[in-house]
Amino acid sequence: MFSKKDLKGKCAIVTSYVPSIANIKGEESGEGVTEKQDKYEIYRQMLADWFNEAPEIAINKVEDFEKAVKQKFIKEPGQMKLLIVVDKLLTGFDAPPATFLYIDKQMRDHGLFQAICRVNRLDGDDKEFGYIIDYKDLFKKLEGAVQDYASEALSGFDKEDVAGLLEDRLEKARERLETSLEAIRALCEGVEPPKDDQAFFRYFSSKDPGDADQLRANEPQRLTLYKLTAALIRSYANLANEMPEAGYSDVEAASIKAEVIYFETLRNQIKIHSGDAIDMKQYEPAMRHLIDTYIQAEDSVKVSAFDDLSLIQLIVERGSKALDSLPEGLRKSETAVAETIENNVRKLILDENPINPKYYEKMSQLLDALILQRKQGAMDYQKYLAEIVELTKKAKLGPNSSAYPSSLDTPGKKALFDNLFLMEGLALDVDAAIRGKLQDDWRNYTIRTRAAKQLIRGAISGYKTPAEPEGEGGTSHSHEGSEGFLPEDVDTLTEKILELVKNHLEY
Repeated sequence: MFSKKDLKGKCAIVTSYVPSIANIKGEESGEGVTEKQDKYEIYRQMLADWFNEAPEIAINKVEDFEKAVKQKFIKEPGQMKLLIVVDKLLTGFDAPPATFLYIDKQMRDHGLFQAICRVNRLDGDDKEFGYIIDYKDLFKKLEGAVQDYASEALSGFDKEDVAGLLEDRLEKARERLETSLEAIRALCEGVEPPKDDQAFFRYFSSKDPGDADQLRANEPQRLTLYKLTAALIRSYANLANEMPEAGYSDVEAASIKAEVIYFETLRNQIKIHSGDAIDMKQYEPAMRHLIDTYIQAEDSVKVSAFDDLSLIQLIVERGSKALDSLPEGLRKSETAVAETIENNVRKLILDENPINPKYYEKMSQLLDALILQRKQGAMDYQKYLAEIVELTKKAKLGPNSSAYPSSLDTPGKKALFDNLFLMEGLALDVDAAIRGKLQDDWRNYTIRTRAAKQLIRGAISGYKTPAEPEGEGGTSHSHEGSEGFLPEDVDTLTEKILELVKNHLEY
């Protein structure tokens, strides 16, 4: 029955039964399929499907089958969702992902204790407790079992040994919900009155829009907010359809629902305002490569629309119209919109700075000037939007190829040019010195990194520096932009360029 539904290929039977032709000898009566024949055929087909072999071959692999499905249940729970077990896996079987235990046989004492332990292990943040579905009423009334283990199903154990083993699901879920609410309320206590959207943005994001230090300083409490909100949503979801049964009045239930929605909306707005929202679009090429390389199917299907774009990417693609996609709490305030864009651009600049420090230093200065003009009221809102949208595109798309000599045809060469005092020849010399000559995985091995450093230093050292004026041992090279003069000593410059090269995957 299960194999004909969504669990096909993701469920298995594990029992002491071993299918053999001897099991059905003499069962053929002409009156239809007997229970033994039915059981034999179910096992035969299950083994054939698992091993993708003819039934007569697969039927001899019961032991291999049991071992394989147990490992999949433990290590790949998404691929083995249900095990139907008879007198198996009660001892010596540890599977933290197991969340539900359905009991449909008489059990007591040690056997029942062991069965309960199968779902009693935590497994990351998503599993806070296991569920036991008791079809045989083994625990009488659950409340009685919680109150006094010794006099009920677990009479063979001391009360201390099993304390906390079983708890009322609704009672525990209510406790977790209220704990989650208290935690997130306490986190927000520090928000200044009147605790409106702007106050929350100042507290969790930055008081001064685009301030990199404030964004960094407030990051721990933002991450705490995200984590507590996720915990609140999970704990509420466990009770959402049973609030009256958990003891909440209709008014209380409505109030809690509104509060959960409020914090979820707040989290999403702060993620956008601070620039923490993840741009899934940037992963599309890599995901497409993985899908095309490793996933095969008879018929191609659309796996994902890859529509989860960040505010930055939306601005690049849609200009100021992208602001229409902002949550209402941000969109209704021109100041909130401006601060949100500024924080997002600042975070982008910080993230991208290692690949071209000089270029993104210039972007940072342009952003500072634009923020100052906005605060001083030196331009109207529409002009500001046009300017910030243009800056956003420059920061996101990186250096414009038309602004560079044609010989600088890769991002790495452009970055070398920008950070080597706009000296085209020197940039090309460094590129030629390392391109194709760096050892495999050179970034992760000290000796190989040193070798890379020597290659870079060798390319730089032929140029004049302040310590080597022409005529006193320096070598003069005539290069576009600076005639070969380096305003920095070779060792310092070599270290900077080494870090730059590390951040470019083309090397």
